[in-house]
Amino acid sequence: MDHFGDDTPVYVISVAAQLSGLHPQTLRTYDRLGLVSPDRTAGRGRRYSMRDIVMLREIQRLSQEEGINLAGIKHILELQRDNQRLRDELARLRATLEELSNELESTRAVAARLAGQLRRGRTGPTGGDLVPIRQASVALWRERNDRT
Repeated sequence: MDHFGDDTPVYVISVAAQLSGLHPQTLRTYDRLGLVSPDRTAGRGRRYSMRDIVMLREIQRLSQEEGINLAGIKHILELQRDNQRLRDELARLRATLEELSNELESTRAVAARLAGQLRRGRTGPTGGDLVPIRQASVALWRERNDRT
């Protein structure tokens, strides 16, 4: 089982501190700064997920090995989240475009078959005259992001 993608909030702050190699006060600071915001219990106790632990380790690495200050790290994390959100949106749009493209090809095939029947002087599938189908339009849009 891959725990790196696990979002289940199960670790209390002392265990999360031990797993991440950080002091509990550092975890509280990161939470206060919005770097890693664990889920809360009904009694307001922090519960960290394995994804949070991985993020804590990455923050520590960026700070110690790369020399990036916490404000810079926060900006990096925000950009990573935005990047992932945009990748997810792009994947959804590509899937929608593929679906619409397939529908269009299917519609073109039917139209070509009907046009061939008309050229040969044949009538519709029920024996009556062919009935024109109204044209359909497809519009693609994207949600505006007023934060930029």
